[in-house]
Amino acid sequence: MHALMPVSKPVTTRIVPTAVLIVYALLLALGLGLGSTYLILNGDPPFGRLRIGPWTAWPALGSADADPYMRAILAQRGAVPLAIGEGLGFTAVTDSEGRPLDSACTYRVGSVAPTARLWTFSIYDQNGQLPKTELGRSSFTSAEILRDQQDQFTIALSRSLQDGNWLQLPGSGNFSIVLRLYDTPGAAGTGLNESVFPAIRRVECGA
Repeated sequence: MHALMPVSKPVTTRIVPTAVLIVYALLLALGLGLGSTYLILNGDPPFGRLRIGPWTAWPALGSADADPYMRAILAQRGAVPLAIGEGLGFTAVTDSEGRPLDSACTYRVGSVAPTARLWTFSIYDQNGQLPKTELGRSSFTSAEILRDQQDQFTIALSRSLQDGNWLQLPGSGNFSIVLRLYDTPGAAGTGLNESVFPAIRRVECGA
C-alpha cells in the first residue's frame, strides 16, 4: 500500500496595479501631512522651547529668526508675540510639582520675579481666553502688586475670596498662567534660572 500523498494546490498571486500603489502612497502621505500639520497648529511650537521650572517660553517667537512652524502657529491664532527687544512671555500649565493647573484648587504663586521694567501676571481659561469672573479682573501688573517689607509678593489663585493679591479662577476646568516680562535683560532667554521665577504651589483642592 502506498501512502496517499497530499495534493498541493496551485499558488496564485495577485498583482496589484502600480497605479493603485501610487494612489495609496499619495493618500497616505497626504493624510500624515495634514494630520501632523493640524497637531502642530493646535499645539505649541515644536522647536526653540525654553523651560524653567513650570514656566515655558519661546524666545525666538517674536524675532525675524522664527521658524516656519512658529510663524504658521502665530498666523493661525492671530497672536502678536513680544519682539526680542520688547520682552519675553512665559506660560505655565502645571504647578511647580508638575501637576496640571486645576480651577478646583487653590494656589499660591510667588515670591519673586525676574528683573524687568514691568511685568504682568495673567490667567487664561482652558480655551485660552481671559476668564469672566465675579472679581472682574484676570491679571496684575508689577506696579500694582502688594508686597511685603522684603519686596516679595504672593498671588492667590482660587475660586473663593482670598486675602491680598487674589485672582479668581474660572468656574471649572484647567487654566494657564502667563507671565510677561517687558524690557528685561533676559529677553533672549539668557541668564534666567528657576531661582528668579515665582513658584506655583498648590494649597488645596475642593470639589
